[in-house]
Amino acid sequence: MKLLLASSSPYRQQLLNQLRIEFDCASPDIDETPLAGETPHDYVKRLAENKAAALATDYPHHWIIGSDQTCVLNGTICGKPGSADKAEAQLMAASGQRVEFLTGLCLRAPDGQHWSLVEPFAVQFRPLTQALVKRYVELEQPLNCAGSFKVEGLGISLFEALDGRDFNSLIGLPLIGLRELLAQAGVEMLQLAH
Repeated sequence: MKLLLASSSPYRQQLLNQLRIEFDCASPDIDETPLAGETPHDYVKRLAENKAAALATDYPHHWIIGSDQTCVLNGTICGKPGSADKAEAQLMAASGQRVEFLTGLCLRAPDGQHWSLVEPFAVQFRPLTQALVKRYVELEQPLNCAGSFKVEGLGISLFEALDGRDFNSLIGLPLIGLRELLAQAGVEMLQLAH
């Protein structure tokens, strides 16, 4: 079974490496603009499915894993900040708030059949000061991370509590969900490990 991770994210690659599964990587080129009226749940599910589908022609014999994540604060999608100023603004808006992260995951078979899920995970931010946020952004540079933090690094210092079944979903690849999708496709994850 050939696996392809439809992502250039080193964080997703590290997570998949933990499973001791051989896989290839390629970055899909898709439009990530939310559609008018699209819910955050439908948005991440669509992007995960589109990422997997985008590489199907180039990798016709691979099982493709697509994943996408968004941060939802007060019902609004917060994308990747892209700049230090935007990262600081996102974190200050999250100060003292419960923020939901949704990770869309799709497993696409070579025959085009696919299985999808959306994994929720909530983060309770502690009250933050502008100085603390500025220092965090300087140290961590979370400019390409939904929510403006890296939970695998110093981001954990910004939280009071975490709520969800799979901590890995905060990093961008819910491994419990991946095991479930593989099982739905009739594949046992442990049989892929080497």
